[in-house]
Amino acid sequence: MKTSMGFLRGSDRVGVFSWRKWLWPLVLLMAALSAQPAQARLQCVPYARDHSGIEIHGNAHLWWNAAEGRYERGQQPQVGAVMAFRSSGAMPLGHVAVVSQIIDERHILIDHANWSRPGGIETGVPVVDVSEAGDWSEVRVWYDPIGALGSRRNPVAGFIYADNAPAPRPVFEVAEADVAINVGG
Repeated sequence: MKTSMGFLRGSDRVGVFSWRKWLWPLVLLMAALSAQPAQARLQCVPYARDHSGIEIHGNAHLWWNAAEGRYERGQQPQVGAVMAFRSSGAMPLGHVAVVSQIIDERHILIDHANWSRPGGIETGVPVVDVSEAGDWSEVRVWYDPIGALGSRRNPVAGFIYADNAPAPRPVFEVAEADVAINVGG
């Protein structure tokens, strides 16, 4: 028996598509397709690895120890080096950034990701050595939302130098062909 809107009701539904049966699976499927995975935003680690050539994996606070014996490490910034931040209450997983320019003995610029906004990339970011000994063990980093250096003193383990890092992998390689073989001569 049809209703005034043309839908079947009661036992007359046999063989007819029931939208109610598919509503929740469809809603769940749409939610799953539109959701971003937790790692979809760019984190500091892959950014630093890609821009320095230093092949270390794992959370940022592990980089300093992981570099021992594989890369030169030190307390002075160098262009291309990775500044390894220690974990702290505000940064339990630490942070890594690539030194892009040395301004003077207490000021540098860095390039990094996931600092001022989730997943955001920032380049030419000012950093100031605020350690009492001038050894880069504590720094303040520019925080874009306030348009100034952040007030927090961030602990730094040191710098991992990329001098002996493997060359960054090319996105693609072009194969060379021997023309004599390919032409048949």
